[in-house]
Amino acid sequence: MSNILVIDDEKSIRKALTEILINEGYKVDEAIDGLEGYNLIKAKKYDCVLCDIKMPKLDGMEMLDKLLIEKLEVPIIMISGHGTLDNAVEAVKKGAFDFISKPPDLNRLLITIRNAIEKSSLVSETINLKRKVNGLQDIVGQSESILDIKKTIDKVGPTEARILITGANGSGKELVARWTHERSNRNEKPLIEVNCAAIPTELIDSELFGHEKGSFTSAIKQRIGKFEQADGGTLFLDEIGDMSLSAQAKVLRALQEGKITRVGGEKDIEVNVRVIAATNKDLLKEIDHGNFRLDLYHRLNVINIHVPELNNRRDDIPLLVNHFLSIVCQEYKMKELQIEPKALEKLTSHNWTGNIRELRNVIERLVILSEKIIKESDIEKFVIPK
Repeated sequence: MSNILVIDDEKSIRKALTEILINEGYKVDEAIDGLEGYNLIKAKKYDCVLCDIKMPKLDGMEMLDKLLIEKLEVPIIMISGHGTLDNAVEAVKKGAFDFISKPPDLNRLLITIRNAIEKSSLVSETINLKRKVNGLQDIVGQSESILDIKKTIDKVGPTEARILITGANGSGKELVARWTHERSNRNEKPLIEVNCAAIPTELIDSELFGHEKGSFTSAIKQRIGKFEQADGGTLFLDEIGDMSLSAQAKVLRALQEGKITRVGGEKDIEVNVRVIAATNKDLLKEIDHGNFRLDLYHRLNVINIHVPELNNRRDDIPLLVNHFLSIVCQEYKMKELQIEPKALEKLTSHNWTGNIRELRNVIERLVILSEKIIKESDIEKFVIPK
């Protein structure tokens, strides 16, 4: 059953539309003005919205502007007694699915609603397919800390604010970075990831900023660095606490001026990049020890998102276990395994020193080695060390 929201300050019109739509088999919510409607759209998922233009507090056009800025994608059908061609053109430009004058022709209205819902369904399928192709998994969990992280991502994703993600190894910092990019206005452009800890110090400059042919012994051809590759998109600097001080200085310049220079090059290259950084280190301690620049820390730490260790969010473990069981069984083309309650209790109380990454590996091990049902004895045999 599709969910529809009717937004209109005239009670008689609101009630008439609601009655018609319920008779057609839709589930309907009502809002008395644009502000209430906007808050409902943020709080719930709707397949289609019918919205008046002239309303108190927040009119229909203003609501369209806010939805466009925050990238809240839902088909909006504008219905107005002030219907002019200019209004219709402006509404469609702002993202409205269609514009219908009052009183609406019932047949046209129902056909338009059906088409809007079909489009919404296709858009959702396309988004889900894109996420699968890109390997983007959900952030699973209902603990307070995870819900706060999701809210923060939704709020800061569409902005240009730089973000510093902190947390232990394997806690899910990379997934937070990916979802932030997905929620951003740059999501049609690339997300380029750099693991600063995995690149030798002598190569980090070339990796980040590129190099010109002949700039050093092994530079047999020009190389485009990660900053240029991420132009227009997002650059994710993972484990930035392991970056050398010389590279930190160049990253700071790129953030301050929006320019980089390739190794061996002379000209400045302008780059438009949003930087998200992550670390498992306490950067303030690293600053005290002279290993990290204070000015770069303040540039990166506009928004801080801390990802908790799995041991601090045990209520999420049952959800994560079932999530990984589904994923791993699909990967191995197996029927999804069930897990006994006592086995799930054992996993929930286990000491997860490797966090989410360790849990994912354990579930894969259990899928391979267990029989049709994962039992408590399987946990004792394959998970808990003797």
